[in-house]
Amino acid sequence: MKKQYLEDMSVGQKFGSGSYVVEAGEITAFAAEFDPQPFHLDDQAARDTFFGGLAASGWHTASISSRLLIDSEFQPAGGIVGLSVDELRWKKPVRPGDELRVETEILELRRSRSKPTHGVVKARITTTEQNEEVVQSYVLHLLALHRPEAND
Repeated sequence: MKKQYLEDMSVGQKFGSGSYVVEAGEITAFAAEFDPQPFHLDDQAARDTFFGGLAASGWHTASISSRLLIDSEFQPAGGIVGLSVDELRWKKPVRPGDELRVETEILELRRSRSKPTHGVVKARITTTEQNEEVVQSYVLHLLALHRPEAND
């Protein structure tokens, strides 16, 4: 896939990803290591909680979203180098069997004030499930490279 420089991107441009099906075993394995709460560890215990059943940790959802983003049509030259994240929202629990996808929308592009070979991309990253309901969204500020000059 072709790498995109800042000059190749435009505000409003959207990029899609492949999909990823979330399995119950990986929900509980992730939770056991990083977020050991009953609603992430055991379906029966989770039934008596706010979630009413097994739900992936938000951080697990964020990790899956990151992988989908890295493998998506959005391929900045130099990689996806995050500078900051704003407006992180978990809108709906991710359940076993959910099929996740990511869409990246360019919100803003600007030149770096301190590094003339770099710029900053502001993008909304939206993760949806199989019914196109949003499960997570955030705004990512990331480093982007300017296209090298022909005589460099």
